[in-house]
Amino acid sequence: MTVTIKNFHAHVYFDPESRDRAAKVREELGDRFDVQLGRWHEAKVGPHPKSMYQVLFAPELFGAIVPWLMLNREGLDVLVHPTTGDDVVDHTAHALWLGEKLPLNIDVLRRVAS
Repeated sequence: MTVTIKNFHAHVYFDPESRDRAAKVREELGDRFDVQLGRWHEAKVGPHPKSMYQVLFAPELFGAIVPWLMLNREGLDVLVHPTTGDDVVDHTAHALWLGEKLPLNIDVLRRVAS
């Protein structure tokens, strides 16, 4: 079976002390790349253990965006994962972490999938 990557999500995590840095990264991502910037989530949402926003981008931009995030994430933790139709696998086996690997609540995704 061939798995197709529809797009990628980068989840940029922050807390009140790092929110300004997260805003800087967000602004630069929006200025530099053809991305879709998601809403600010000021509290835990879905499987995510802390505040974050999501950045959606096309597969052909992976090679530009991920290296840029590696060098310009302002010390923030970032989860990058594909969208293949299997949220559990996308957030676990297919996940790429920049910074600290945060503990996701995967049970939330399992409940949605069933």
